[in-house]
Amino acid sequence: MGLSAGIVGLPNVGKSTIFNALTSGKAQSANYPFCTIDPNVGVVPVPDPRLQQIQSFIPTEKVIPASLEIVDIAGLVRGASKGEGLGNQFLANIRQVDAILHVVRCFADDDVVHVDGGVDALRDVETIETELMLADMDSLDKRLKRIAKMPDKESKTQAAAIRSALDKLNEGEWLAHADFSDQEREALKPMFLLSMKKVLYIANVHEDELGEENDQVTALRAHAAKAQAGVVLISGKIESELSDMEPEEAIEFLAELGLEEPGLHALTRETYRLLGLQSYFTAGKKEIRAWTIRNGAKAPEAAGVIHTDFERGFIRAEVFTIEDLVKHTSEAEIRNSGAMRQEGKEYVVADGDIMHFKFNV
Repeated sequence: MGLSAGIVGLPNVGKSTIFNALTSGKAQSANYPFCTIDPNVGVVPVPDPRLQQIQSFIPTEKVIPASLEIVDIAGLVRGASKGEGLGNQFLANIRQVDAILHVVRCFADDDVVHVDGGVDALRDVETIETELMLADMDSLDKRLKRIAKMPDKESKTQAAAIRSALDKLNEGEWLAHADFSDQEREALKPMFLLSMKKVLYIANVHEDELGEENDQVTALRAHAAKAQAGVVLISGKIESELSDMEPEEAIEFLAELGLEEPGLHALTRETYRLLGLQSYFTAGKKEIRAWTIRNGAKAPEAAGVIHTDFERGFIRAEVFTIEDLVKHTSEAEIRNSGAMRQEGKEYVVADGDIMHFKFNV
């Protein structure tokens, strides 16, 4: 399954710097508002040390991690939903992403301009989320005008769902956590509403503050807890430096800072957790590959991520674990020992399973 996230935030909070570090891309980044004009899209490998662990027992030609598509748009400002600034022009580019990565500036620096005059994490969050909700209200109003008098059942169901969503938005409620019936959620799904998406807050902090939390981060965490959202601390400056280093140099740099891994690794993992996703693996002579599935997916659905024919013709799955591989040192020995499991259509795939599928063409 494809996985995508859109980066939002005010101008000059570090969005493009973090995007560049994530994707090793070349999105323009500078100390003035509206530096990003066109939306930038990059594909990020999801770090997973289990891939290398598998390869140490099953030599292969290539290793393919799961991936996350990142879309970076121009910074939003107060009034964006009514045409202020440039970010409003590109909201359509993030309507179909799975999650929103909201970059929030949590550091003070007189040399870095703040579009609203000073650092205030909660004010900035409110500005962005209000604009996204207002944009949704505009979309909902337009859709309701088109279908309000249509007599068919589907239009009536969607119109009722739209009215419910508008009521909630007028109360300032982020729709992802609103109380909708399954029927209402299904009726709203085709509209790709921004406020129906889950949010991960990226607290962009000063490089000297990664090991501690300032007042801005503390306030952001409290807000995130109420909003059922996650928070990841990142120093855009450090991540930018790391992205330009060779792997060995990056490891040394992290050790000097007392960090075990780049903050971007935590960001991708937290995005997976936020969306209720996990990985399983396939391994053979040609490649070892991580596949993204939802938590709770059964074996046929997991097979369908590789190819729809695998799901339609599913017979069974052969399953073993990394622990099995470490214990028996090879797939052949796993089979000889009887540790290779044969699982059917009702098997719920576990995170980290290594699988082979049997299917009818």
